[in-house]
Amino acid sequence: MRESVAEVGITGSTFDRVSRKAGVSRGLLHYYFGTKERLLVDVIRRDTEIRVEALGSALREAESVDGVISALFDTFTRTLKTEVGYVFMVSELFVAGRDNKEILEELGRLYGTARSEFAAILREKESQGVVKLRFPAEDVLTYLIASGDGASVQRLSQPDLDFSGADHLAYETARFLLWAED
Repeated sequence: MRESVAEVGITGSTFDRVSRKAGVSRGLLHYYFGTKERLLVDVIRRDTEIRVEALGSALREAESVDGVISALFDTFTRTLKTEVGYVFMVSELFVAGRDNKEILEELGRLYGTARSEFAAILREKESQGVVKLRFPAEDVLTYLIASGDGASVQRLSQPDLDFSGADHLAYETARFLLWAED
């Protein structure tokens, strides 16, 4: 489903198309998921769990503010380079959520879960002296995740644009948020 959404969007990702790509019967998808929307929600839930686990692990291992920032930025970069279908699927699900409350609520839950888990890690890192937050951890993460999402959309829509200046600014902004000078 992820690959199909990246190729042809949600509308074009029918059970027939997805079943052919997956090498399973259409009936099997219908039996397990019932609707295309439920399959989409299940895919995004599982993909998000994998990403939360990977980024959470990288954040836990970080031993400096630069390590924390690198963990965040490396995750966005890796997703754009090797898992672009996830970016398209999140965007498509957001748009589909306009007409489907279940999808929008699930997307909101996933963002909330990720934000809560990462906030707990940042608070732990703060207690260890690795970061010194200027603002509440949840607010910092809401901002950083939103910035990463927006940057992803821009990078996908303008692949030839040089983002090095914006990357530097993003890094320095993250540093400002994660390290308050005394």
